[in-house]
Amino acid sequence: MLDGLRAYRLIAGMWIRSTMAYRASFVMTTFGNFVSSGLDFVAILLMFSRVDALGGYPLPEIALLYGLSNAAFGLADLAIGSMDRLGRRVRDGTLDILLVRPAPVLAQVAADRFALRRLGRVIQGSLVLGWALTRLDVDWTPLKLLLMPVTVVSGCGIFCAVFVAGAAFQFWAQDASEVQNAFTYGGTTLLQYPPTVFGKELVRGVTFILPLAFVNWLPALYVLGRPYPLDLPRWTAFTPPLVAVVCCALAGAAWRVGLRSYRSTGN
Repeated sequence: MLDGLRAYRLIAGMWIRSTMAYRASFVMTTFGNFVSSGLDFVAILLMFSRVDALGGYPLPEIALLYGLSNAAFGLADLAIGSMDRLGRRVRDGTLDILLVRPAPVLAQVAADRFALRRLGRVIQGSLVLGWALTRLDVDWTPLKLLLMPVTVVSGCGIFCAVFVAGAAFQFWAQDASEVQNAFTYGGTTLLQYPPTVFGKELVRGVTFILPLAFVNWLPALYVLGRPYPLDLPRWTAFTPPLVAVVCCALAGAAWRVGLRSYRSTGN
């Protein structure tokens, strides 16, 4: 693990130095990322220009869900968003280059083409989250305040696990990045809205099968004092760190199985 972290730091640092050689380009692309990710919230604002609540939730509460989801996903996308390129490497055989280097393959793939411009999404989600926290009518306690950063970090871990598991799937499917994006980018879009606007089958799926609900729904509904549609006990709002650890362990196992099954492209 230490070797992997060191390799990741060195490769990511190389790409950051490359990016900062063109500072004006970095600023413009980061701002573009900030604006493009903010269009989702603009769409929510347009909806609220016609309605007072969405699924029974007013704008500040929707903004809380949006901010938690976007901040967590933004951190994961910044850290290992390059994992979706693995399918291309498997298809054209360039993964072999990484296999002969004296560094863990997962660290090399995760840090490949590290895009610092993705900070734009993190900043945008954090600003919306900060605005929501100032607008909510919530009886804040130290426990609820502590739950906010813990939720963001845990959500980042869950999304990182989804990125790694999706990359592992590409060892067999080769170029299936869009399938992976359906659960990463699609997942964060899903979580921007309250669970009350979705059918219970979908809510069960993202709670018990792909546990994206632990990214923001469960802790946010605890903070807001709202019941969860599946009537789960309230203590489940504090389980995102545990869920993140389990998801990362399962994703790591899937990655190792996928890597062992890799047979290159032949001749």
